[in-house]
Amino acid sequence: MKRLLLALLLLAAPVWAEDKELNIYNWTDYIDPAALKKFTAETGIKVRYDVFDSLETLEAKLLAGHSGYDIVLPSNEPTFSRLIRAGALAEIDRTRVPNWNKLDAELMRRVESSDPGNKHGAIYLWGTMGLGVLPEKIKAVAPDAPLDSWDLLFKPEHAKRIAACGITMMDSAIDVIPSVLKFLGRDPNGNTADDLAEVERALLAIRPYIRTFANGGALEALATGQTCLAFDYSGDVTQAAYRAVEAKQGVVVRYVAPKEGVEVGFDMLAIPADAPHKEAAHAFIDFVLRPEVMAGITNVTHYPNAVPASRAGIADTSVFPSDAEMARFFTIGPVPQAAERLRTRLWARFKAGN
Repeated sequence: MKRLLLALLLLAAPVWAEDKELNIYNWTDYIDPAALKKFTAETGIKVRYDVFDSLETLEAKLLAGHSGYDIVLPSNEPTFSRLIRAGALAEIDRTRVPNWNKLDAELMRRVESSDPGNKHGAIYLWGTMGLGVLPEKIKAVAPDAPLDSWDLLFKPEHAKRIAACGITMMDSAIDVIPSVLKFLGRDPNGNTADDLAEVERALLAIRPYIRTFANGGALEALATGQTCLAFDYSGDVTQAAYRAVEAKQGVVVRYVAPKEGVEVGFDMLAIPADAPHKEAAHAFIDFVLRPEVMAGITNVTHYPNAVPASRAGIADTSVFPSDAEMARFFTIGPVPQAAERLRTRLWARFKAGN
């Protein structure tokens, strides 16, 4: 009897351990550290928190399998939809996430093109892809350049002058190409040979004036005044603006969502199909969707969230676009594999300048 009891205890031990661990893989500078501490204090679940700076890194780990992560935060396009199609993400058991009903239904509808039925993820934070500008520096070299339009970056006559104070381009074909298509008056989801040829012509025309390509690095370059125009995420530009104020060096940073329309992207709370601690993962998603927790995350990251009830606790609600702005925003769908290869080659030629 004692041996049987011991055996049962040994068998139960790993299950108990699973409930007390949670491994998270998230973007850099994309969490409220206090939220992690509070989650552990409330649940007793120890959190291991790792960061990535590119969707390619996240996707490679998940598709290889056995990543060991329980919560991952892919962007809706291209990574989230690709991981779903590859069977790399588990469906969310909403019975374990009572706070799911706190999510903005309209925003969740926007990501259904990536995740039909919203089965595999909840929106964590979101934002747009536009321009980070240092208005005074740009006015000094290009006084007639429009600060409210994609023309500021994509028209060579403006880019040539602005190059004097530095232009930084996001190093991401998937993020940049839809905006170029919008600038050209085409469908942001366009993938025809003609669409991509026009995109390449537009990008090569401004290539001589781009100082650097950055994946997350534009934030510091803007905050310190090393660059005066950057294609970047809205939240990164807002963070740069706050850092510039704190540094007290006279640098003023503004975010611009060009009037022609900008892409809105969503980062999703998702659970890998082979996550070792799924119970803890569901508990974490439910925890994060609490209005007060999400308010704290937005206050730290300066990215809007998808929990409307959180706004009462947010210090700067200007991070949330107006209804009129939202009407100009577009969401992209999955890119076919053949088109993705063409885009990748296009981007390589653009960076190389040929």
